[in-house]
Amino acid sequence: MEPTPTEKKFLTIPSEFRDVSRGNPKPYSLKGDDLVKARLTPEDWRLEIVSDGSATVEKPRKLDDDTAIDFKTIEDLGKKHGIKFLKAMQCLNIPQPLGQGLWEGVPLREVLKLVGKLANIRRVYYYGFHNNDPKQLFQSSLGYNSIMETPPWDLPPFIAYRLNGEPISLLRGGPVRLIVPWAHGFKSIKWLHRITLTNDYKANDTYADGNNDPDSYLKTAAYLDEGPDSFKAGEPIAVTGNAVVGWSGLKRVEYWLRPDAGAHGRLADDDPAWKDAKWLPCEIAPAPKDWGGNLPKGVMPKDVWGFDPEKGQPKEWPMRFSLALWTATLKDVAPGAYEFRVRTVDLNGYAQPEPRPYQKSGMNAIQYKPVVVMGKP
Repeated sequence: MEPTPTEKKFLTIPSEFRDVSRGNPKPYSLKGDDLVKARLTPEDWRLEIVSDGSATVEKPRKLDDDTAIDFKTIEDLGKKHGIKFLKAMQCLNIPQPLGQGLWEGVPLREVLKLVGKLANIRRVYYYGFHNNDPKQLFQSSLGYNSIMETPPWDLPPFIAYRLNGEPISLLRGGPVRLIVPWAHGFKSIKWLHRITLTNDYKANDTYADGNNDPDSYLKTAAYLDEGPDSFKAGEPIAVTGNAVVGWSGLKRVEYWLRPDAGAHGRLADDDPAWKDAKWLPCEIAPAPKDWGGNLPKGVMPKDVWGFDPEKGQPKEWPMRFSLALWTATLKDVAPGAYEFRVRTVDLNGYAQPEPRPYQKSGMNAIQYKPVVVMGKP
């Protein structure tokens, strides 16, 4: 009998996203007047768009003259320019996706049009609310060209205001946050409050500290689910996980099972075993035939970016910037101890962790799982 992998939900319930928020107190813990003063309710939320003095902004939007952009303005823009899109969140320094949601928002370029004519701009700095702890400021940046000149077949950076068909909760960075589809989570600043336009070429990201890569984009990489390590002999074994589909897409997921070498999974990058490894294909879960139970109520597949409006199915599968679910089925495994490893191969033919094995540009080391088969076959 074939093993039956645990069924996974296509969209992560907002409360079940892994929380990596920082700060003391954490912004989503504010209550009452503190929440209002922080402008973290839809009614009180405001967005400033200003220059740092080096860029020219025709009509800056400021708090002090009551021209800052309010929530209703963003919603009204969404009625004309809004896009719904699937996006997996992945932290630069955590070797596991945080969750996947259907985000809804307005391209940042459309919001920038609200300040009129712009000149002398090289970079866009953006900031989220915080308690002003200088070690934990929520800020990031993008090149102006990556906002205004995103290819029309790709997703641009967004100002998002809904997640899975509902208002974005404080826990997830609402009422409004910035989403950069191709990037790790630190670029998608929560509790968005201010945008500063500059002629400076340098990144201002919180993590631009010499160790992390502030312009790193999502890597295509496979990750293991938690699960048992011991199995009965004679029964097929299902090992499951997910893969983040980065900008370079996903061609396949594959696994390598070998007898345990007694090193507790440690295998040096230059170990000869890598060259002799026999990688076998994993099964990638297909796109749902019926999207009715996989999208929020009232959302039609044709309204989601990347779907064919006539067929109601994704134009590519797995979809970039989302999660792919995979299963490796191990059969006729003799009793003993084994090492299980899994990796992705992207559409350029690069096998994980290439082409960027540097872990400070996103953790994508090949993951290991012990497998022990007990008893007689």
